[in-house]
Amino acid sequence: MEQPNNFDRREFLARLGKAGVLIAAIGAVSGKLYDRKGHSGIDDADIVRLKDFSVKPVSGQTMGIALGADRAKNAQMAVAAIGGMQRFVKKGDIVAIKPNVAFASPAILGATANPELVAAVVRMCYEVGAKKVIVTDNPINDPANCFMISGIGIAAEKAGAKIFLPKKSAFALTSVDGGRLIQRWPILYEPLGKIDKLIGISPVKNHNRSGASMAMKNWYGLLGGQRNVFHQDINGIIAELSMMVKPTLVILDGVDVMSSNGPTGGSISDLKRTNTLIASCDMVAADSFGCSLLGLKPNNLPYLRQAEKAGAGTTDYESLNPNFVNA
Repeated sequence: MEQPNNFDRREFLARLGKAGVLIAAIGAVSGKLYDRKGHSGIDDADIVRLKDFSVKPVSGQTMGIALGADRAKNAQMAVAAIGGMQRFVKKGDIVAIKPNVAFASPAILGATANPELVAAVVRMCYEVGAKKVIVTDNPINDPANCFMISGIGIAAEKAGAKIFLPKKSAFALTSVDGGRLIQRWPILYEPLGKIDKLIGISPVKNHNRSGASMAMKNWYGLLGGQRNVFHQDINGIIAELSMMVKPTLVILDGVDVMSSNGPTGGSISDLKRTNTLIASCDMVAADSFGCSLLGLKPNNLPYLRQAEKAGAGTTDYESLNPNFVNA
């Protein structure tokens, strides 16, 4: 650091020392605002938490895997294999669907959820009596452009859903019990605060930081603020997302997987056809099977073990006796 000309060395060092003491004091005070569980000791009245949207487990009906090229038919068959949409959505329910709409990218490139798949799931919810279906995400790029260019906005609206685009007032602070990273952090709460069920829809993608982007990584789109700081601990943040969100159902689209240059891709050559779609009420298990479509194993993705340890699900998907169906 260059010493200013009008300071003598003694004065400069004295002021620098005072600054260091002030920084240390601020850090000490900040530390006292949190208890041993990582919760803020003051002003916790403004903290919100997502409710548990999960359904009661049913033996042998945790994961359905449909094999075929037609995503809408795959979704019908995979969900039917684990009890049908009527198990997950009841008459009069308000349902939120959170697809991956992160980028202003056309669906053919596979960087976002497939619009026909999103529309199919919207229709499935209405067919069993849903009162209202909301489709929402907090994309990395401009939200309106992402919903338009991906095709998800038009497809979902035609199926009867309401699109909720993020706005500043829609965010509220949350903390994850036992978490290190998600503490008093803004999440997209308004569209989720008064719903009954939550469904995630995401493509299977290679990811340059986490190794893979699938069902659990999809919840990253609920975070607000300068969330890119979490890239420094990508496995930790994905594990904490699995603690923050307890969905009703996740649908993992592996009909075409982004096998390289993820998560944005940019070329059809980045995609590999695997004709597989997973529906599950255990998102750890879904991701543990889904990573095989990328040539990976669960132990290649540290966040899977971390999420399993946190109680979000199991990496041993074979123990769930997944139901395979040909769509």
